[in-house]
Amino acid sequence: MHETQQANSQNSAITRFLNGIERVGNKLPDPAIIFLSAMLLIWLLSWLFSGVEFSAIDPRTNQAIVVHNLLDPNALAGFMATMVKTFTGFAPLGVVLVAMLGVGVAEHSGYINTGLKIMLKRTPQALLTPSIILIAIVSHTATDAGYVLVIPLAGVIFYAMGRHPLAGIAAAFAGVSGGFSANFIPSGIDPLLQSFTQSAAQIIDPEIAINPLNNWFFTSASSLFIILLGWYITDKIIEPRLKATEIDGDTESLPSFDEITSKEKKGFVVASMVMLAGIALLVYASSGDDSALRSPSGALTDFSAPLMQSIVPLIFLLFWIPGAVYGFVVGTFKTSKDMIDAMTKAMNSMSYYIVMAFFCALFISAFSHSNLGALLAIEGAQVLKALALPSYVTVVGIIFLTAFVNLFVGSSSAKWALLGPIFVPMLMQLGISPDLTQAAYRVGDSGSNIITPLMPYFPLVVVYCQKYVKSTGIGTLIAMMLPYSIAFLIGWSIFLLIYWMLGIPLGLQASYAYPAGM
Repeated sequence: MHETQQANSQNSAITRFLNGIERVGNKLPDPAIIFLSAMLLIWLLSWLFSGVEFSAIDPRTNQAIVVHNLLDPNALAGFMATMVKTFTGFAPLGVVLVAMLGVGVAEHSGYINTGLKIMLKRTPQALLTPSIILIAIVSHTATDAGYVLVIPLAGVIFYAMGRHPLAGIAAAFAGVSGGFSANFIPSGIDPLLQSFTQSAAQIIDPEIAINPLNNWFFTSASSLFIILLGWYITDKIIEPRLKATEIDGDTESLPSFDEITSKEKKGFVVASMVMLAGIALLVYASSGDDSALRSPSGALTDFSAPLMQSIVPLIFLLFWIPGAVYGFVVGTFKTSKDMIDAMTKAMNSMSYYIVMAFFCALFISAFSHSNLGALLAIEGAQVLKALALPSYVTVVGIIFLTAFVNLFVGSSSAKWALLGPIFVPMLMQLGISPDLTQAAYRVGDSGSNIITPLMPYFPLVVVYCQKYVKSTGIGTLIAMMLPYSIAFLIGWSIFLLIYWMLGIPLGLQASYAYPAGM
């Protein structure tokens, strides 16, 4: 009895703490306004520091660094003249929109949904938990599909198999959101983060090129780690604690595990065969030494190789073509207009991102042109060097700082757009590569997703839980997900350090030190 009361007291304390974070977070302006405010602040700071002489040496010019006044009339005129070009040339914008056009077709035709149902239904009960987490991780490829499909289906499957449905929801939520940066399959988030990383790295080294798959090996290995850790937490910690939680929802109105029709099975098989044929064709086209997809030196993984520069178009094609085939076979697409409508719906969901990207592009441009980013990186690096902290302490610090910021700013791209121009150049000055800095950011960006009410899908997961346990609230979900969050942040940080210590490659053309080979 005493242990139960103590556990309830601890959960109440956690709930009060995170509700306080929610109240503070709700007072923050929209990320788009944050970028606008940050840009105006950069303008003001550039004016204040433009007349100051600094002793720090700019590594790009080997001269004392100079802050450029962005409020100078000529600078303001140039800002207005290049505003459209700055926005349309914003690398993440094209990356996201092109990838989403293809994924949107696959999602709205039903191809992705059917594939996830098939994988979940054919899973042995003994491997149910790790399979749920695996599917949740893979669902990142389809952006929000995991939140709207995998999480509620996981609750249905657990309930149908006599297990507590909230444990299934917790496992899926941990995989979809807590393991956001773990994935075997490259997705749109890889080139998206890479584009921010490269822009930030070019503040120090204008000629540097970052491979879009620079963290692929690490995220693939992380998938196995997150699956095993999430499996243990679900079966040994979460589900035993849920045994005393009564299922009092209206079971007759609970979502049902719909059977996959023969037409859907046929459509999935045909579409998947088309996808496999496309992959085989790509392998064949790139296999020859004189392949047009190779770099002039004959390498496939060089940044200059057309294959590497075509990652986003390939993601588009590998979802668009099978999605269209599935839609026409099953009947969700009857005319070509239906396919275009699916792409339109995908773009409708990106309207907010486009607005945010506009202000983000202006902020990034101002931060770069002012030279404040380089100044901050150089001065910050000197402070860190003076502290003489081990590199691994600095990297872990980045992970936990990112996790804290993530409690308030949920968007992965928004956070990296703000933090990348600070972290990447600063750590380059300490000899740490942009690839490793990005990997550390991705670990921190994932672990706290599942305990912040400010995450857009957090309330939706509460609703999923309420279908089974009516009294479920924000505190209930936070208390349920807190063990995952703590374990992921601490365990994943240690995993990255061990991975680094063993010298296992982070990804394609990735390094741990800057300059590479240092």
